[in-house]
Amino acid sequence: MLVATWNINGLRARFDFLVHWLRARKPDLVGLQELKLEEDQFPREELEAEGYHAAVHGQKAWNGVAVLSRKPAEIVHRGLSSQEEAGARLLAVQVDGLTFTTLYCPNGKSVDHEDFPRKLEWLDSLARHLESSHSSGEPLILCGDFNICPGPLDTWNEKGKKGSIFHTDEERSRFQALLDWGLVDVYRRENPEGRDFSWWDYRGGAFHRGMGLRIDFLLATEPVAGKVREVVIDRDYRKKKDGLTASDHAPVMADLG
Repeated sequence: MLVATWNINGLRARFDFLVHWLRARKPDLVGLQELKLEEDQFPREELEAEGYHAAVHGQKAWNGVAVLSRKPAEIVHRGLSSQEEAGARLLAVQVDGLTFTTLYCPNGKSVDHEDFPRKLEWLDSLARHLESSHSSGEPLILCGDFNICPGPLDTWNEKGKKGSIFHTDEERSRFQALLDWGLVDVYRRENPEGRDFSWWDYRGGAFHRGMGLRIDFLLATEPVAGKVREVVIDRDYRKKKDGLTASDHAPVMADLG
């Protein structure tokens, strides 16, 4: 079973690119983020033609998350309690006995911006949601764009960026709290010294210069993490394909055997 997460950075702009990737990689279960469209605009029929069911939590022009699955999935959570003002940022489904959640964490903008404490509160709400609604002993995947670099290996410039947005102790402690609850960062387990990134700015040749961040994650409870054979950040799909422009994020994929 191949599972993946991908911040698509606008589904309208990237739909043909998404289909290109689906045909090439053939994932079974995909969490998408930053759709930037409402649910009634989601291209369900086109994705059904590619063999995928879709569960969607959309929003006009901003945010938006979705799950694509080979088998029909049942929606179990749509959004976080008390975080409605943050927008459409979380969707959880159950499929084949697995709880699969895709999320798009608020960016926070900068440590001095009013959005930064809101980001921290959103992450606190996520932790409370896990505590109240799930068990670390159940098969569960929490994936998406967390907008956090958990450690020095996850950023191209730890020395220069430490203490700035994505690199603060406040953000990192909240990410660690998810791991302490019982989630495993499956990329990091499989690649303990890996220095691979999942996001690169479009500007300044950042991708080719290696100026990236690892902010997209597949987190799993042990019943799932123990089945992982391989985790890959699909850098090839951060590049243009057949004239189609890529997202600024690369997909992250895990083979569960």
